[in-house]
Amino acid sequence: MALKCGIVGLPNVGKSTLFNCLSNAKAQAANFPFCTIEPNLGVITVPDDRLEKLETLVKPERVVPTTVEIVDIAGLVKGASKGEGLGNKFLANIRETNAILHVLRCFDDPNVVHVDGSVNPVRDKEIIDTELQLKDLETVEAKIRRVEKLAKTDKDAKKCFDILTEIKSCLEQGKSARSVQISVEDQIHIADCHLLTIKPVMYVCNVDVESVKSGNKYVDAVKAAVKEEGAEVVVITAQIEAEIAEMETYEERQMFLADIGLQEPGVNKLIKAAYRLLDLQTYFTAGVKEVRAWTITKGMTAPQAASVIHTDFEKGFIKAEVIKYNDFIALGSETACRDAGKLSIEGKEYVVSDGDLMHFRFNV
Repeated sequence: MALKCGIVGLPNVGKSTLFNCLSNAKAQAANFPFCTIEPNLGVITVPDDRLEKLETLVKPERVVPTTVEIVDIAGLVKGASKGEGLGNKFLANIRETNAILHVLRCFDDPNVVHVDGSVNPVRDKEIIDTELQLKDLETVEAKIRRVEKLAKTDKDAKKCFDILTEIKSCLEQGKSARSVQISVEDQIHIADCHLLTIKPVMYVCNVDVESVKSGNKYVDAVKAAVKEEGAEVVVITAQIEAEIAEMETYEERQMFLADIGLQEPGVNKLIKAAYRLLDLQTYFTAGVKEVRAWTITKGMTAPQAASVIHTDFEKGFIKAEVIKYNDFIALGSETACRDAGKLSIEGKEYVVSDGDLMHFRFNV
C-alpha cells in the first residue's frame, strides 16, 4: 500500500535537511525561505532487522523491504490560508499525504535566519495549525452550504451536515478536525472535503547536537503544548542525520552512533513512529526467489492483506498458510515449522499479526 508522509513547517526549520537524510535525495537546503519551491519526493525503505534474519535463513535471490514516500513541501508562513507566501501550493500538496511530519526548530543558531525573528517552536506550531484550520473551515463552510437544504429530506445529507457542523464548531474553537471522533463508517460522508487537520500528525523537534539525547527547554515546551493531542514527539538533530546519511558503510554509521551515545539514527525512530501513527504493521512472504515485507493496517484480515500483493488475491482467496516470525527464526525453515505443527491454515476471518510469514492460496 502506498504510504506518503508530508514534511511541513515554517521556512528554515530543517525540513529539507531532514528530507535529504531520509531519502538521500539532494533537495536544496539553503539558509533562506522558500528554497523548496516544488515538492520533493523521496522513497525510503522502512528499517526492519527481521528482514536480515529471514535473508540469512532463506537465502533468497533478492530482498524487498517495504517503503514510505516522503514529500518535502514548501515552507509555510502566516496568511498561507489566504495565499500568502507559497500557501496555495503548500495546501494543495499536503492534501495528497497520509500523515504530517511537522518539523519544529528547537535550537538556537544566530547564523540561521528565523522567518519570525526568534526561536519559539510552540508559536511556530500554532501558526501552521491556525493556517490549516482556517483553510479547513473555509472548506467545511462551503460543503455545509451545499448540503444544508438536502439535509431536511435526505438521510445521508443529514448525517453529513451533522458531522460538518461538529467539525465547524471545533475549528472555530482553534482545534483541529482530528479531535472530532468520527466512526470509520461515517468518514465516507466527509471524504471529498480532503480536510488537512484530520490527518494524523507527528511533531519532529530538530535540536542541536548537545540536546539530541535528553532534549532541551524548547522540546519540553512542545511536549507540554501537544499533551492533550496525544501526539507523538520525536527528537532528532538534522545535521547529525545528514552526516550519517553521507557515510558509506553500516559499520561506519554504527561507530559514529556509538561515539555520540545513540543506538540508532533518528530517522529510523521517525519512520517507526510514523508506522505507529498510522496504525500500520508488516507481514512477510518468504521463498527462494524473494523475501519481501508488506505494509498493512492493523486489524486487516488475511484476504485484505492478500489484496496488498494483488487485488485478485482477495477476490479469489481460499486460505492462508501462516507461520509466526519467532517460530520461523527458532526452527529455521518452513519445512521444520510444518513438521513441528507451527504452520497453521487460516481462513477469511483470520486477523494478521505483525511479523506473520504468509503464503496465500487463491482461485484465479
